[in-house]
Amino acid sequence: MTTTKRTWTAARVLRDRTAGLYLAGVVVSGFGTSALWLASGVWVKDVTGSDGLAALCMFAMWAPTLAGPALGTLADRTRRKPLLIATNLVLAALLLGLFAAGSRGGPWLLFAVLFVYGAAGVVHDAAESALIASAVGKRLLGDFNGLRMTATEGMKLVAPLAGAGLYAAYGGPSVALLDALTFVLAAGLYAGLRVREARPERPAADWRRRTAEGARHLWSHPRLRPLVLAGGLTMLCAGVNGATAYAVVDALGRSPAYAGVLYAVQGAGSVAVGLLAGPALRRLGGRRFAVCGIALLAVAVAVRAVAHDSVALVTSAAIGAGLPAVLIASLTAVQHETPDALLGRVTATANSLVFTPNVIGLAAGAALVELADLRLLLITLGLALSATAASLAHRPAPEHTGAGSPSDPGRT
Repeated sequence: MTTTKRTWTAARVLRDRTAGLYLAGVVVSGFGTSALWLASGVWVKDVTGSDGLAALCMFAMWAPTLAGPALGTLADRTRRKPLLIATNLVLAALLLGLFAAGSRGGPWLLFAVLFVYGAAGVVHDAAESALIASAVGKRLLGDFNGLRMTATEGMKLVAPLAGAGLYAAYGGPSVALLDALTFVLAAGLYAGLRVREARPERPAADWRRRTAEGARHLWSHPRLRPLVLAGGLTMLCAGVNGATAYAVVDALGRSPAYAGVLYAVQGAGSVAVGLLAGPALRRLGGRRFAVCGIALLAVAVAVRAVAHDSVALVTSAAIGAGLPAVLIASLTAVQHETPDALLGRVTATANSLVFTPNVIGLAAGAALVELADLRLLLITLGLALSATAASLAHRPAPEHTGAGSPSDPGRT
């Protein structure tokens, strides 16, 4: 595929009004989320002095993915555009409450707010995936998901540094206020989407059976299951690695706020892979694209054991480039292979299978970072990720039956 055609495809996505508004919403809310994500960890670290408790901020945000299959039924039960707007406004109100409480609430109030924040995010992600899958052509879904990743991760170029600076100047509550304002603005952008949605039919099955339908579709699908399982194993290791962030900074002899620099560099790597995701999916297919990303992540995590500033920066960029590949490949495959009526539940179930191991990894990492040697831990994670990439690479490739065929969701 020529460079001109690649550029034309990305430009076609950006020219679409629905896609453009949605990506603008991702940029706005992603800025606030990235700023809060870092600032919350620094906040807890400063108050308690504990690397483990600081890592639990990420755990609190990811924990609600355990209930993903159940929460995803909401995205199939109601119209998705109003659900997106309502979710953003709820998150804004939640963060305004944290701003009002300030530091008086202590770290445990912050953990509670981050937990609810994560639950609303599960519903939001399921609704947005289903809405975009019906509004953007299937040939462009890989490009759109790559641009979405670019928009989300691109905020790591500026948001963590901005959040750290705002925290240093005015404290944690000021970052909560910033995040609340971004969600209000995102709700306004989503309100401008021009999409036609019929009210979903009243379900014949009860809540449990509707939840199980999504899980059955995903688990019985020969192309979705391997990708999602590989994504889960990758995120398990990524969770443990994420919990080592402040320990890595300590090993470099830096202050906790230096984590913002590493997150910014990681964001740069993710921006690059997001821009290339659409062409890479078409050229390699979803499975091979995911394998390449996991292999790069494995090398970067293992080499991060070398405590040197330049090594930390390079490996952060490589982690940012490697990790999103399996996530983009899995989401695009789910959107290609799932009927619209099931898409909210299947997306949420896939996210649970991919991101629940991240929760486990964060929790385990919060303990391991206090008990284990950092270098040994990082090298072990690199070996585990290498085994995951090798396992996915040795699976038989699905038969390719034509452009855009469901047999190869990454190719068009």
